[in-house]
Amino acid sequence: MRIGELGKSTGVDIETIRYYEKAGLLPKPERSSNGYRAYGSVHLERLSFIRHCRALDMPLADIKRLLEFVENPAADCGGIDELIGTQLSRVRARLKSMRALEQQLTALHGSCDTHHSASECGILHELVAAAQGETCACHRKAPNAMIPELSPAKRH
Repeated sequence: MRIGELGKSTGVDIETIRYYEKAGLLPKPERSSNGYRAYGSVHLERLSFIRHCRALDMPLADIKRLLEFVENPAADCGGIDELIGTQLSRVRARLKSMRALEQQLTALHGSCDTHHSASECGILHELVAAAQGETCACHRKAPNAMIPELSPAKRH
């Protein structure tokens, strides 16, 4: 199959397929007599594997290591477990960060609850205050809040 067909079959953009080839994640395809790349079932399977790993938000370096395990099925799987454990830690850290962001946006959203002019908008006022180095609603410590107080250099 041609690159367009491979892309359509896997949902991967043509430029991404070419990038994966250059990065060594996808083997170079044979060339047909007219010079077009000719992809086969090996490419389809491998690209589907890569796409699934990317859907799990795995970095390309980790995917490359996993592909090395695929190519060496007799290898000890401890490295695979370690890669997935590391990715799980990354995801958990992002979730924690996203929960804090949600709390910050909720606090900011709560600073304006009626429709009025932009000059009277509590949200806009808070954002302008933060830009001027003041503490905004989303970074004020509230009772039982899990929002960390940021130093002035780290505020918005």
